[in-house]
Amino acid sequence: MSQHTPPPSRAAIEDDSEGMQQFNTLPRRIFVVYLPLACFIFVLLFPFYWMAITAVKPDNQLTNYAEYSPFWVVEPTLEHIKYLLFETSYPGWLWNTMLVALASTVISLFASVFAAYAIERIRFKGARTTGLMIFLAYLVPPSILFIPLAFIVFQVGIFDSRLALILTYPTFLIPFCTWLLMGYFRTIPFELEESALVDGASRWQILTKVVLPLAVPGLISAGIFAFTLSWNEFIYALTFISSSENKTVPVGVLTELVRGDIYEWGALMSGALLGSLPVVILYSFFVDYYVSSMTGAVKE
Repeated sequence: MSQHTPPPSRAAIEDDSEGMQQFNTLPRRIFVVYLPLACFIFVLLFPFYWMAITAVKPDNQLTNYAEYSPFWVVEPTLEHIKYLLFETSYPGWLWNTMLVALASTVISLFASVFAAYAIERIRFKGARTTGLMIFLAYLVPPSILFIPLAFIVFQVGIFDSRLALILTYPTFLIPFCTWLLMGYFRTIPFELEESALVDGASRWQILTKVVLPLAVPGLISAGIFAFTLSWNEFIYALTFISSSENKTVPVGVLTELVRGDIYEWGALMSGALLGSLPVVILYSFFVDYYVSSMTGAVKE
């Protein structure tokens, strides 16, 4: 005999509504929602604000806190940005970073698509173990991997070249991109592939004409992740590159604009600000795809 739960009484419903009304009062919303959100926004955006005002501050205001406020700018100037773009190798560093990041992203996506499709859709023996090992490879810190990679780079003869970065960055990009695409491929119905197989399609046709068009948000998310990591990478670029003309932005700004104990703060902040703009623009265009893909990957 099945037992039916009696419907809630009117008094219980009124009590619940009164409780929600108490939660929705303005003082409670201020302390529960608005204040934590304001603190989070402040902690998140204040470094960018400090970077921006330092980039346009004249030199005499950078350390003269007795006459000028450190949190505001009086008579802003573009001299630091002008110095960075026309009197340093920053444009070359920016080009190197863009080239290395794009090339590494393309290579990583190409390899990750095949790996994720084979693990999730072909279902060979040991596929789950292989997927777990690939993800565990991502957890190995780069500070350990750069030592054997440096030995290989020297032996191959590509030290101090952008090719060294293009070929070593996928060692940490491919594992996570593969894991991300595995989660997204898992959300695509298997019935689509079965129908394509019945119609005589090959595995290559299924991948290129069925799976990949449906996995565009996942590909965009993996591409954004790979591009961001390549753009911000520091250890490999510092180890494998020595000449100034081949350096990337993270390494060039730190090693070329800091001379002993002299810090060119205006140029340093200008370089950091300009270096972060491409990533910000990239995220602003594809943030919806990125969130949807990350949600699907984590859910699965």
